[in-house]
Amino acid sequence: MWAKAAFFLIIGISSSAMIVAELPKLRVLTLLVLAIWSFCRAYYFAFYVIEHYIDPSVRFSGLFSALRHLWKKR
Repeated sequence: MWAKAAFFLIIGISSSAMIVAELPKLRVLTLLVLAIWSFCRAYYFAFYVIEHYIDPSVRFSGLFSALRHLWKKR
């Protein structure tokens, strides 16, 4: 699991570095940081909602697991 986390971190850092290297402007860096931050917050919010509002008694492995649970509940 730690290797997977490290791999994602390496991919994110290297991809961000390549984007900034391609177009080294402060505006590009700012927009990239804001995009990464907002996607992280959206992902966190989704899991917060799943954990507290969908079904607190069920542990979900991911977003698709929660959607599958909601679909079956219909």
